[in-house]
Amino acid sequence: MQHSLRKLTVLSSICLAMAGTAMAQGGSLINPAADTPAFKPSGKLWGYAFGDYAFKGSGDDAQRGGSNQYSRMTANSNLFQWRRIYLGYNYDISSKFSAEFLLAAEDDFNNNLIGQGTGDVLSDSKFSEYVKLANIRWKGIYKNADLVFGQTNTPGYAKQGNNNQTAEEVWGYRSIERTIADIHRTPSFDFGLSLQGTFDKKGNFGYTFMVGNGQGARPENDNFKAFYGSLFAKFMDKKLVFDLYSDYQKLVWNNSVDLKAGKYHSDRNMYKLFGAYTTPKFTVGAEVFMNFLMGDVAVTGKVGTDTASSTLYRSTKAMGFSVFTKGRIYKDQLGFFARYDNFDPTGNLSNITGIQNVNVTGYKANTSQYDPTNKESFITFGLDYTPFKNMHIMPNVWMNTYDCALSGTGTQSYKLSSTANGSKGTDAVYRLTFYYIYGK
Repeated sequence: MQHSLRKLTVLSSICLAMAGTAMAQGGSLINPAADTPAFKPSGKLWGYAFGDYAFKGSGDDAQRGGSNQYSRMTANSNLFQWRRIYLGYNYDISSKFSAEFLLAAEDDFNNNLIGQGTGDVLSDSKFSEYVKLANIRWKGIYKNADLVFGQTNTPGYAKQGNNNQTAEEVWGYRSIERTIADIHRTPSFDFGLSLQGTFDKKGNFGYTFMVGNGQGARPENDNFKAFYGSLFAKFMDKKLVFDLYSDYQKLVWNNSVDLKAGKYHSDRNMYKLFGAYTTPKFTVGAEVFMNFLMGDVAVTGKVGTDTASSTLYRSTKAMGFSVFTKGRIYKDQLGFFARYDNFDPTGNLSNITGIQNVNVTGYKANTSQYDPTNKESFITFGLDYTPFKNMHIMPNVWMNTYDCALSGTGTQSYKLSSTANGSKGTDAVYRLTFYYIYGK
C-alpha cells in the first residue's frame, strides 16, 4: 500500500511540474500552445521591369544570331521598349507549404521592322503576358530539403533563398543580358518535380535535381522528359562559389532509324561549370559549357549515284565560355559591369559539310541558336547608377559579332551558306537601360 502511494505521489509531482512548465511558457493545462503565436497565412505582391532607349549603330547583313533581341533590327534605327515585365505573387500557405506565381511579358525582339514583334506579342503586335512560374513548395520534406511541384526554375537557375549560387544570380545583370547558356536557350524554367536542398546547415554545399516536360511554358507534346541536375559548393565564407550543371532530353526518337526516310534520333545534352569570387564591392566570374545536340542538323545532298536528294542528320558539338566582372565605384550609388562571351558551335562542322560519298547541297539547324557555322563574340559594358534602392539607370553598350566558319571559297561552301560565306558582321547597340523593382 505504501509502495503504491509513493508511486502515485511521484507521478503527481511529475504532472504538476510539467503543467507548471507549460504555464510558465505561456500555455494552459487544457491547450499548452493556446497562447503561443499561431501561424498566419500571408502573401506578397512583387515584380520588376526593365527596358531601354536603344540605338542600333550597325547591323549584320546576314541577320545571324537566331532570336537574339537585336539580330533583325535594322541599322540606324532606334526605339523605346520594355524588354521584360514581371508581376509575381508569393503566398505562405502554412509553415510547411508555400506557393509561387509569376506572370511575364518578355522576348519582344524585332523582325525587320521596329515594333513588329515576334516574341511575347498578340496577333496585333501588342505586348502580352504569359504564366512563367506556378508552383507549390513543400518545405523540409526531409532535413534541409524542399520539394517543388509545378512550373519552376530549372536547376541552372533555381534560387535557394539568398544563397546566390547560380551564374544568373552572381552576374546580377539580367536587365542587361542573359547568361551565355540562357542566350543559347538552355531551359531556364519548366513544368515538373524539383528537389532542392543543402548537405549542411550553413548552405555551403547543396543540390537541385529536376524532371520536367522540357517544354518551358508550353504544354507537354510528347512522351519525352527532360532531366536536370546541379551541385554547388561555397568556400572562404561563401566568397568563392562553384556550380556544376548538366541536363539531358530526347527531342526526336523513332522506333527505327532510316535517314533517307527522315527517321532519326535527336537529343540534347549539356555540361556546364560556373565559378566566381564575389564580395559586396567586387565580383569576377566565369562560365563554360559543352552542349551536344545529336541529329540537330538536317543536311540535304545526293548520296552516291542517287539522282534524287536525301536528308541526312548530323550532330552539333558546341562550346561557350563567358567571363564577367562587376563592382562598386561610389558607395551603393554608382557601379560598373563588363562581360565577354565566346560561342563556337563548329565542333562537328567537318562531319556536316563533308560527309563521305554525299554531294552536300545545303543544311538547316533545327535549333536556330546552334547554327553549326556561326561563331559569336559578345561584349557588353556600362555603368549602374542607383539614385534610390531598387532603381537603376544604366548607360551601356551591347555588341555581338558573327563570324562564318566557312572560308567562303569553293563550290561546297557557297552552297551551304549563300548569305554569310566567310563574312563577319556586328550588331552594335547603344542603350540607356531603366530597371526598377517593387514589392521587395
